[in-house]
Amino acid sequence: MNRCLHAILAGAFALLAGSGPCAVRAEQATPLPGDSLYQLDIPLTDQRGRDFRLPDLRGRVQVVAMFYTSCRYVCPLIIDTIRHIERAVPAERRIGFDVLLVSFDPARDDVAALASVASRRGLDTARWRLVRTDDGNVRSLAAALGIQYRRLADGEYNHASLVTLLDVDGRIRAQTGKLGEADPEFVAALDRLLDR
Repeated sequence: MNRCLHAILAGAFALLAGSGPCAVRAEQATPLPGDSLYQLDIPLTDQRGRDFRLPDLRGRVQVVAMFYTSCRYVCPLIIDTIRHIERAVPAERRIGFDVLLVSFDPARDDVAALASVASRRGLDTARWRLVRTDDGNVRSLAAALGIQYRRLADGEYNHASLVTLLDVDGRIRAQTGKLGEADPEFVAALDRLLDR
């Protein structure tokens, strides 16, 4: 057999088998479900200045909330709530999910502000991403999550406080508005996703 043809066929079989330099992960090759949040191709920048897009989170369970760094009351409580949820999961299972905190306030929440909160709160930045995007994308994401908000005259935000659980395909599997504690129903839904 011609060596070039053999190489092409070997490459094609490697691709189909999911190995080799051109392999595509199965979840990327599969179309997103219609109810996936990842249908929103939103650009994000995290506390390290890394750019990525919302669909890039596919393949990992996510705990998602919205906040802003200058908030003094509710937003710190949202972070505390997610930490309570983390502590309700055995340490060896925590590596199975990530946390995404999206800012309402892109005008003031630059990379430095996001990094400052992550450092000050001692967040595990291997799993916690504090991110920003533009105003239009903030509105789109908030609407998809069912979070109402509005900017006040003094620059603060009045906003709903929801913590959302996304499965590996970006579908909403649970939400909680209970702050300051780990909602048992939310933790149970997270446990079920981590068992898959």
